[in-house]
Amino acid sequence: MASIKKQESGGWRARVRKGGVSASAVFRTKAEAEAWAARHEHEISARRAGMIPDKTFGDLLARYIREVLPTKRGERPERLRLQRMIDGADPLVSVRLDDIDAEHFASWRDRRLASVSAASVLREWSTLGHACQVAIKEWRWLYVHPMQGVTKPEPHKPRARRISDDEVERILFASGYDYDVIPITAQSRAGAALLFAIETAMRAGEICGMKWSDVDLDRRVVHLPKTKNGYSRDVPMSKEAIRILLQLQGIDAESVFALKAESLDTLFRKARDRALIEGLHFHDSRREALTRMAAKVDVMTLAKISGHRDLRILLATYYAPNMSDVAGMLD
Repeated sequence: MASIKKQESGGWRARVRKGGVSASAVFRTKAEAEAWAARHEHEISARRAGMIPDKTFGDLLARYIREVLPTKRGERPERLRLQRMIDGADPLVSVRLDDIDAEHFASWRDRRLASVSAASVLREWSTLGHACQVAIKEWRWLYVHPMQGVTKPEPHKPRARRISDDEVERILFASGYDYDVIPITAQSRAGAALLFAIETAMRAGEICGMKWSDVDLDRRVVHLPKTKNGYSRDVPMSKEAIRILLQLQGIDAESVFALKAESLDTLFRKARDRALIEGLHFHDSRREALTRMAAKVDVMTLAKISGHRDLRILLATYYAPNMSDVAGMLD
C-alpha cells in the first residue's frame, strides 16, 4: 500500500510498502508523489513477476551506447562518459536492474562530486537520465525512473570570461596565423577558426562542420543544416568573416576549415598555453561574439544568429557586457 503525507518542511512524502519491499521519496506536489507511488508499486509487482530482465545497469548502458547514441548529435562526448563509467567499474554499473533505486544514484552523485565539478556531474546526469527513460519507454527494462527523487547538484554560476584583443593576438601568434598568408597548417587554421568564431558566434563543431556548399559569399551567409539543438539556421557573416573564408579557399574542396572538432580543441589549447594565457576556452569565443553583437543588433536578432530558442539562456550564459561601456551608451 502507498501512503502520501504532507511534510512540515514542505513537499509531499510518498511511501510504498508491498511484498516486504519498502521505498519512499519526497516530491514538490501531491500529484507527483502519487504518480511515483503508483509507478513504484507497479515496479515491485514486475520484479516479483520476473518481468525486469536479469541484467545490470552496465548492460543497460552498453545497449544504450550501441543502439541509441549513434542516433544522437554530440554522440562522442556522451560515449566517452559512459564508456569511462563502464571501464572504470563504477559501483553503479554492477547493480542489478531489479535492485537499482534512488539511493544508488545518490551515492553515484556524491562519488562524482568528490572528484569532478557539478557541471560535469550534471552532463553525466543528463545522459544517464535519458538512458533510464529509454529503458522504461522502449525496452521495458525498468518500470520506475530510478533517478526520480534524487537531488541534482547545484550548477556553478555561468562563465563570464571574455577574450581581450591582446589575448587574441597572442593566440594567433602562437598558432602561426598571419592575416596576409594562406593558413596551410592545421595549427594556423585553428587561429583562423578562433577569429571566425568571434565574428560569427558559431560553435567549434559548427565551424569544423562547415562545407563550401553551405557558404553563400554573395549573400554573406553560411547555412547550418543541423545544429546542436536539432534545428537549422543561417548565420550572417561580417566583412572580416568573409576575408577569413577567402583566405581558406583552395585548401580543401569540401571542408572549409579542414579540421575536426576534437583537433581544433587540442590545437587551440596548445596555442593558448604557448601564449601563456590561463582560464580561456575556445567556447568563450561564442560569449565574446554575442556580447559584441549585442551592441549592434536587437536581442531577437541576436537569438536568431546564435540559435538560442530560450532567451534566458542567451542572456544569463552568453551575454557579458562591460558596464563601463554600457554607461557610455546612456549619455
